Parts: sequence; C-alpha cells; structure tokens
Amino acid sequence: MSDTSPTVLLVDDEPELRALLAEYFGRNGFEVMQAQDAAAARARVAERVPDVAVLDINMPGENGLSLARALREAHPRLAVLMLTTAGEAIDRIVGLEVGADDYIAKPFELRELLARVRAVLRRLQVTAAPAPLLAPEDPERVAFGLCELDVAQRKLFGMDGTEIDITAAEFDLLALFARHPNRPLNRDQIMEQAHNRGWDVFDRSIDLRVMRLRRKVERNPDKPEVIKTVRNVGYVYVPVAG
Repeated sequence: MSDTSPTVLLVDDEPELRALLAEYFGRNGFEVMQAQDAAAARARVAERVPDVAVLDINMPGENGLSLARALREAHPRLAVLMLTTAGEAIDRIVGLEVGADDYIAKPFELRELLARVRAVLRRLQVTAAPAPLLAPEDPERVAFGLCELDVAQRKLFGMDGTEIDITAAEFDLLALFARHPNRPLNRDQIMEQAHNRGWDVFDRSIDLRVMRLRRKVERNPDKPEVIKTVRNVGYVYVPVAG
C-alpha cells in the first residue's frame, strides 16, 4: 500500500456514478483511477497497481467477476470490493469465491462504501506475521470435516489426498480453530489471534473467510457441522471426522 495517499481503482460502466465516486474518494484523501470496463481496468493496472479496486459486477463485455479473478491471481495483495445489485445473492457468493474481500449492494450510502474500503485497507497495513501453529505436542494434521489441515506444510487436503487451495489468511483461521476446538471464539478474538489486529462493525473479512472455508470442508455448507455459527458470539470449530 502507498506510504502517502491510498489509491482506489473505480471500475463501472456508468460515467455519472464513476464521477460521483471519484469526487467523493478524492475529497477523502484517495488517489483515484477510473475505468469504464474490464479492458480499460486491465490497462490501468498494468500502468500502476492500486491499493484497492472497486468493481461493478454487471458490465458490458467481461464482467466484474472475471476481472476480480484475474486481478486476484495477478496481484494477491490487491484488495477487491464488488458492487452488486440488490438481491443478486448468486453473484455475491461467486464474487466471494473468486477472492473478493467484500461487497456492497446498489444503491449504497457513500459513507458506508468509504468505510468498507477503509476497513479492507486496514487489513493490508498489517505486516504478515508467522502463522499461529499448534503446540509441539499437538498433531500435525487436523481433521476438518471432509478435509485435513497439514499444519507443518500450511496446506489443506481432501479425503482423496488432493490439495485444496487456501489463502494464507484462511490457513491462519483454520490453525486458530485447530488450537481451540469446541471453544466459541468471537470476532475480536479471531482478529487479534489469527490476524493480529482489531475488528470493527464494517469488517466482513471473518464472515467471508468462514463462508469460503465452509464450501471447502463441510458436507453441506448451508448446514455447517464443523465450523458452526454461535449466535451473538462468533464461530466454533467442532472436530467432526469426515
């Protein structure tokens, strides 16, 4: 991330909305890059990689989901926030699966969008710390439903031995759960112990990572048995063998 003003790339085919967002982010201390479609966005990123990209999902030609996937693969440290139309649950889910850090539905309040972007950028300001490993006496492989977490290799494997892709942040979260089986953890505890920072009400990163992980380790992600929600608290890992 920039040592001075953070840079935001706004990608939307509506020129009026782009102009509005550019003016608003500019007034709030951001350097602003704009693109009307995915092709223009790729060209802008080739010139300079921003700190965060705000992408509309529905655009002519290549859509925002495809662009998000490409940007995430090419620039893993680039934060991505998706703009969706209210009610597009499928697009939001796919957006999270391709690696988006957050999403917000149109129409939205400018202040909320700004708060979401700032929350994402705060995550990038934290220097990557060594992943929280298990104690020496703990097993190196931990069962997570349909999968096993290899702590030493920092990898997740399916029942057939196939490696399942996980991000460093997802590994940190699984390792934290492995250290505290059957113990409910609230969001403050998760952010402090797994990601070395605090949590705020606009920060959805924990929920997004849990959603992604459930799709990898649960038999039925809609009815989780391994990473369960504890109402008004947070999440709990229940060691259930696959």
